[in-house]
Formats: sequence, structure tokens, C-alpha cells
Amino acid sequence: MSQTGKGRVLLSVTGYDPKRWYELLSTERDVVLEPEGARDPSIRYAVVWKQKPNVLSALPNLRAVFSVGAGVDHLFADPGLPDVPIVRVVAENLTQYMREYIVWRVLDHHRQGIQYRAQQIGKIWDEPYQPPAGDISVGIMGMGHLGRAAAGVLLNLGFSVNGWTRTERPMEGVSCWHGRDGLPGFLAATDILVVLLPLTHDTRGIVDYRLLSQLRQKNALGGAVLINAGRGKLQRETDILRALDEGILKEVSLDVFEQEPLPETSPLWTHPNVFVTPHAAATSDPAHLVPPMLAQMDAHERGEPLTNLVNRSAGY
Repeated sequence: MSQTGKGRVLLSVTGYDPKRWYELLSTERDVVLEPEGARDPSIRYAVVWKQKPNVLSALPNLRAVFSVGAGVDHLFADPGLPDVPIVRVVAENLTQYMREYIVWRVLDHHRQGIQYRAQQIGKIWDEPYQPPAGDISVGIMGMGHLGRAAAGVLLNLGFSVNGWTRTERPMEGVSCWHGRDGLPGFLAATDILVVLLPLTHDTRGIVDYRLLSQLRQKNALGGAVLINAGRGKLQRETDILRALDEGILKEVSLDVFEQEPLPETSPLWTHPNVFVTPHAAATSDPAHLVPPMLAQMDAHERGEPLTNLVNRSAGY
């Protein structure tokens, strides 16, 4: 397919095999894995994930940067990040994956999955008390596109749903709090805490012992539950383990970690009340993510505005 008149794309990813991304982007654009010199004038767009530091800094005609993952903290870690628009990835399959993961983990904790798996190993025939969904309150920290999608399904299943955001962002059927002043009330009303926050200066390490201690522990589940599918550096894992050992937390599901891959020496692997997945809640599938990227590039070259832009001052 001819690429005449279309801006070239720099594909700079680590942690992903670039082959499929390259193949799909190349159906409509000339794509390179390295710029032709630090000031390559041919590159108009960059598709990145944990790109090499400063690889974008001197490109004179760079118009926009597209992140292939839901988080953009990796971009802000680049000291040479240029002042061009940054486009967040928004795709229905990514939303569906995250919605499935959150509902799966909420239901597993709600229906006593950890206890039943332990009973199966011990060949124990016992039926623990099962509260109705309406007696359980799920609190979602981060009511962006993914959080709101999960909240909608949980409401339909009969759970009480709370939401907490940095600034006021109401949703019908959800009890909403916002800002630091709203955090204590949100936590006190929450039995299962779901963390979907972006990683920013303000949210780094926010899931600590003090926060976990404010969750509602006397509830129909027999204790508070933590689910983190946001970013690993939102949490302090020593504090999570302390909260588990002291009974502040009953159970935990973690998909993200302070260090990834999770070291083999981490006690999280073997803790009986911790469920671990390898940052797999919502996998970035190039077959679903590349088409909207290409469509945005085409629209931008027709003079239309880019959408799903990152707010630099907010960090997401």
C-alpha cells in the first residue's frame, strides 16, 4: 500500500515484541524502529512503550506520541519527552479485559474462592456463609473509562458501588467521593477496594498501611479486601503484608507490583490470602489498538483535533 504523503511513524517499545505492531502500522504508514539520526525530520508520529530515553527529544517534526499501554507514567519518566500531544490508548477490547478482570476478582472474593480452594486441597466439606451482593460495598479508586465500565457491571450484579476520584466526577447509581477530604468517607464505606488509579506524583505509594487501615473491616465478608489492577508503584507491598498479618485485610488480589516481574523471593507468591497475576488484567492487543491510532493520525493530517489526550499537568 502506498504511503505517499503520510508522515512516518517511529515505533519504540521495550517489553513488547514489536513485530506485530510493526506489521499493522506498516499497512498504512512507513514505520521505523530507529530514527535516522537524532533530528530525523521524516518522523511525524511515535508509538511507544518505555521508549529509549531522549529518543524523541530532538525530532523536529514530531506531531504526537501514542502510548501502547493504558498507563503513561513511563512517558513522563523520559527526561527528553518533547512538548507534543500524548494520546492515551482507548479501545473496547482493553476495556472489556479490565472489566472482566475486576468482576472476576470481586466475585471470587465475594464467593469465598480462596477459602474453597484451600478446602479442596485439605478435602474439607464445609459451606461458609455467603452474603448477598447487596450487602457488599465495592469501592473503586479511579473512575475513568475503565473504572466506570467495571462499576456498571458490578451495579448490575447487585453490589453497592462507591467511587473516588481526584476531582468531582459523578456516576448514576454510584456513591461518589472526591479529593483528599473525601477519601476517609469513601474508605470507611468500602468492603472491597479496587484500585485503578494512574501513577502520578500524588498517587505514588497511596495504597499504604494508613489507607488500608481505614477500610471497613467489620462487614459481611469477614474483613476488607484489596484488588489492585492499576499501577504497581501505587502500593507499598510491605504495608499490604503487614495489613494481612494484622487482620486489617482479609484477602488481596494483585496484578501489578512495585518490581516486575515479581521477584521469586517475594512473600506475596506464597501468602495463603494473596492471589497473584502477572500484569495480565488487560493486555494491549495490537490488532485492536493500531486501527484507532492510524485513524487518529489520518484525522490529524486532515486538520481534525486529536482525542483521548493526556493532561500533562494532571499526569494522566
